[in-house]
Order: sequence, then structure tokens, then C-alpha cells
Amino acid sequence: MNLYLLILLGVVVLLLVTLAGWLARPKRLNRAYFSTRWQEAQKLCGSKDTWPLAVINADKLVDDALKRRHFKGKTMGERLVAAQKTLTDNDSIWHGHKLRNKLVHEDFTSLREQDVKQALVGFRQALKDLGAL
Repeated sequence: MNLYLLILLGVVVLLLVTLAGWLARPKRLNRAYFSTRWQEAQKLCGSKDTWPLAVINADKLVDDALKRRHFKGKTMGERLVAAQKTLTDNDSIWHGHKLRNKLVHEDFTSLREQDVKQALVGFRQALKDLGAL
């Protein structure tokens, strides 16, 4: 009899933990907020001088969406790994994030238009996958 009670208790605890995890993730992000910020990042693509800022801001926006969707990790890289099954184009988002890291952490001045476009395409797809756009 005690074995059945213990099994029942285990099943109830498992169900509660699963339900808590499901409820912790927001079903929807504020699309108006993300759309406005995405448009601001895109406007920065108008001039070669502001391309680095466009990449950096788009990267921040994706990280914001990852945090709001409660993906675990201390860094954006860790959150991207946690979200990899949710994201449909992992290579592009990682390309964008690595480009952002070069811009922020290295003296990286030779930014090509093709790299900026590829990064922004990856960021945009990630935002769509996360339900932000």
C-alpha cells in the first residue's frame, strides 16, 4: 500500500513540476515593442557608419526575447544553446552573434554589407521563431 502511495506522490510531483515549467514561459511576447525596436535597428543599416550599431542592437533585441521567454543561461550564447530547438536557422543567428562579439570585443573595422545582411536575416528569423515578430 505504501508503495502505491509513494508512486502516486511521485506522479503528482512530476505533474506539478511540468505544469510550473509550462506556465513559466510566456505564451506571447509584446510584438509591438519588438517590432518598433526591430525597425529602429533596421534604420541603422542606411549608413555604413551605423552598421555596427545595427548588428549590436539586433543582437540585444534577440537576447531580450530569449530572456523574456525564460531560456536559461548566464550569457546570450548559453541562452542560444538552450533555444536551439526553437530556432529554425541556428547557423545564421550564431553568425550574427559572433559578428556582434567581434565588433564589441575586437578592433574589427572591415565590416562587409553581406555580413551585416546575413546577420540581420538571422536575427529577424530568431525573433520570428521566438514569437517576437
